[in-house]
Order: sequence, then C-alpha cells, then structure tokens
Amino acid sequence: MSSGTLAQKRILVTGGSGFLGRHVVAALAALGADPNKITVPRSKDFDLRQMEVCQQLSQHQDVIVHLAAHVGGIGLNRQKPAELFYDNLMMGTQLIHAAHQAEVEKFVCVGTICAYPKFVSVPFQEDDLWAGYPEETNAPYGIAKKALLVQLQAYRQQYGFNGVYLLPVNLYGPWDNFDPNSSHVIPALIRKIYEAQQQGLKQLPVWGDGSPTREFLYVEDAARGIALAALNYNQSEPVNLGTGSEISIRDLVNSISELMGFEGEIAWEINQPNGQPRRCLDTRRAKEFFGFSAEVSLQEGLERTIDWYRQHATPLK
Repeated sequence: MSSGTLAQKRILVTGGSGFLGRHVVAALAALGADPNKITVPRSKDFDLRQMEVCQQLSQHQDVIVHLAAHVGGIGLNRQKPAELFYDNLMMGTQLIHAAHQAEVEKFVCVGTICAYPKFVSVPFQEDDLWAGYPEETNAPYGIAKKALLVQLQAYRQQYGFNGVYLLPVNLYGPWDNFDPNSSHVIPALIRKIYEAQQQGLKQLPVWGDGSPTREFLYVEDAARGIALAALNYNQSEPVNLGTGSEISIRDLVNSISELMGFEGEIAWEINQPNGQPRRCLDTRRAKEFFGFSAEVSLQEGLERTIDWYRQHATPLK
C-alpha cells in the first residue's frame, strides 16, 4: 500500500471505541480513509478470543488495525497475569490467522513497551527486544504481545502476509482509563490528586520510591503514528512509537501536582513495586520508515488531560 490509498479501503479497527481506538479512527479519516468504511466491533458483541468471531470480522476487509487488548497497570498485572497472557495471546494470534485466511491486504498490530527486557540499554532500540526477559510484573502480558511479532514475521516469510508491528510507549490523554484498580500512572495520579483535593487531604500516597523513569506519548500523537504506518509502512521490522525523552516518576508527580495546584505531601510507599527501572525509546526508525515524530509536549499533554478529567469527573459527595 502506498500513500493516498486509504480512500477506498475497508478497515477493521479492533478496540476502535476505546481510549486509543477512537483517536486512531479519527487519524485514519484524516489521512483519507472513508469513515463509512471503517468497522469498529464492540467487545460485548464480538469476543476475539473465539476463532469463528475473528474469521467473521476478517471477511471483506482490506486493512485490520489490531488495538484490542486486556491491559492495565502494575496492580492488574499482579492480580490477573494468567488472564492477561491468555486473552491477549488468543485475541491476537487468532485474528492474525483469520486475516491471513481472508486474504486481508495489511495487518497493523499494536504491541507494547512491556515486551522489552527489564534490563536493556536506554534508549530502547527495536533490535534489543530479545536481549532479556521482561520486567516480572508485566511479563505475561508483554510476552503474549511479543509472540504476535513472531507470528507476523513468520506469516510474512511463509505466506507473504503484510503484517507490521508497532511498539508505542506509555500513552495518556483524554478518554484514558481513570479506574484506580486498572489505570496507568498518569490517569491514576490525576484522579488521586483530584480526589485528595475534593476531600481536603494533605497527603498523597504513591507507589514506589519515584526513581524509575518513563516516557509518555500523547494519545493523538500515537494515533497519528499508527495511521501513518497503516498508510505507508510495509516491512517486517518492529517500530517504536514515542517521544524519545524520559521523566522520573518523582518529577512526573511533582509536575502533575503543580499543574493541579496540589500543595500536600507526597508519601512514597517504598514497599510497593517500582516496575521497570527505565523506559525511553529510540524513535529514529518511525521517522525514517514512515515519517512519524511526536508533536505534543508532556506539559501540554498533561494540561489537556487534566482539563478533560476535571470536566468529566464525578465530584465526590
């Protein structure tokens, strides 16, 4: 597929009504896709863990963008490692096989930063994916998603199937998951601070010691990167999507506190896990292969996300 060819394509976007998905659908339309030819299956109606469902959805599609995932933060990964492994592996591997059977032109698989080894040189380069075992708390999820890269490369080699694999770093932005039981660090912090302010609390407990670093990509940037890959990328090598810059959790907490006007004390719960020590991506491949680079700064993205949450949060009684 070359530039300008999304206009008549029938596109299936799994997870297309979710946090990232709604932005990807908009980004595909911005690159010329016909919104009337984009199909967004709902998980309550289509269980992708069932092969016949994957086969049904793959029929008469030109492009599949696979975003659907069972995903969460450290807490969910500790509680449900078996579910996260099984659900993500079965959804992905069956959908890829069904797409191959249905002769879908292109399959865009969105993987996870959790696939990288726990200890690897920073910034993470795509060639280092297999240099070690992932961080233990999210290894089942990360390995399940990484297996899909192996599958896509094998199907390309044996069948000539055009599957591409993207590795977005931690995402955040409007419509994120703010459920404290399963959310990632930025939405979890925004909600915690908001509720602490509502309750007049002067102390905020935060997991870990604040030392790990993370890289965060604003969701609209991520969506644009995925859409650009759907349009212009047709190779087997996995590609990072990120900003190429990192921030410590301690500095992140301080930034969000400052933006939200929280003046209380941060209580670091050092008996809780930190997760992977550092995360920062080498983003050169995305720029070189399909012209993607992030545009929204962390400061601007946090401001937008905080504003959105304040407008949509339910005030505490």
